[in-house]
Amino acid sequence: MKMPLPLEGVRVLAFSQFGAGPFATLNLADMGAEVIKIEDPNSGGDVSRYVPPHRIAGDSLYFQSWNRNKRSVTLDMRKEHGVKVFHELVRVSDVVFNNLRGDQPSRLGLNYKSLEKINPKIVCCSLNGFGSEGPSAAEPGYDYLMQAAIGYMSITGDPTGPPAACGVSFVDHAAGFAAAMAMVSALYASQKTGQGRDVEVSLFDTAYSMLTYLAIWNMNRGFEPQRYQGSAHQTLVPVQTFRTCDGFLTIFCGKEKFWQLLCEAFEDPVLASDPRFSNFELRFQNRELVVEKTQAHFLKKTTAEWLTILRGKVPCAPVRNLTQALADPELDTRGTVISVEHPDFGTMRQVNTPARFAGSQQMHSRAPALGEDTESVLRDYLGYTNERIDELRLAHAI
Repeated sequence: MKMPLPLEGVRVLAFSQFGAGPFATLNLADMGAEVIKIEDPNSGGDVSRYVPPHRIAGDSLYFQSWNRNKRSVTLDMRKEHGVKVFHELVRVSDVVFNNLRGDQPSRLGLNYKSLEKINPKIVCCSLNGFGSEGPSAAEPGYDYLMQAAIGYMSITGDPTGPPAACGVSFVDHAAGFAAAMAMVSALYASQKTGQGRDVEVSLFDTAYSMLTYLAIWNMNRGFEPQRYQGSAHQTLVPVQTFRTCDGFLTIFCGKEKFWQLLCEAFEDPVLASDPRFSNFELRFQNRELVVEKTQAHFLKKTTAEWLTILRGKVPCAPVRNLTQALADPELDTRGTVISVEHPDFGTMRQVNTPARFAGSQQMHSRAPALGEDTESVLRDYLGYTNERIDELRLAHAI
């Protein structure tokens, strides 16, 4: 039986640009929510429309990656007419979302205190850099800054080189997931109780939350993580990347049995029975020797040969470049890659969001042009006439 997507019928007004915010609402849109981007007509809208490479006037592949399945309404919130239109949209919506600086939502009237009289069920979610309170609330927050300040760079990269950032904006993405979960949770409560609320997620809190075991080790026992060759795990050995005779292979001996199976694959019974390597603790204490002996074996064969030997026994993966990774046939099998039509970019292949819902079929559309849906939204949801829309244009409110 065909079922609707779980968020069909939910309407989200989104004041967001760049990465974390649009990624949060992309997940909601892919789950069926109607996401209406409120964009400033004076600034050209979401700044990601202009991010190179591969951009055209007012649009880019970067923007398309974050904003499919959404609608765009231009609205000048500095004008009284624009604020009035926004308030009328709040009346017929479920969530107001923003990813502005922490001090901005209350000033601009995007918080629950400002909107509860208009719609007491409204959920107001703010995704910001440092939260709405505290000395850094007015500071802009960016993924790279978080990776630097919260310790990620200090434990990433080759130990002989400088600290390194992750190659993709993972704090932005994680915060987007957290905000999407927070909005759905608050929406669930609102629909049960009739009472909306403010919800806040910050890049700062998100980045710290993901330190999990490293944080508890450090705060309670003074453990200071470090960088190891092969991007090795802090304490599990061997869990890292090794050089083969023609490339690189990553293995994960996260259970005692995997170490024994790896030694069997090496056909090295002496290594398997060495008392210095018989458990996690001893291999951690003798890390350098374990890595040296393991590396010597991996250099004897190609990456493909080791994958044939190890798969199904020891968790492993080849180190692939992005082109190789995106050519994996399993992407199409899983629906991980989707195709969306665009009048200028043609057929765009994009990565899908990860949730799959049994009985429901996702239908995807390109990200909207700036203000593409302004008139239809005002007509369909607020009953505006052509004359009223023309008045708003003359007032430069839309």
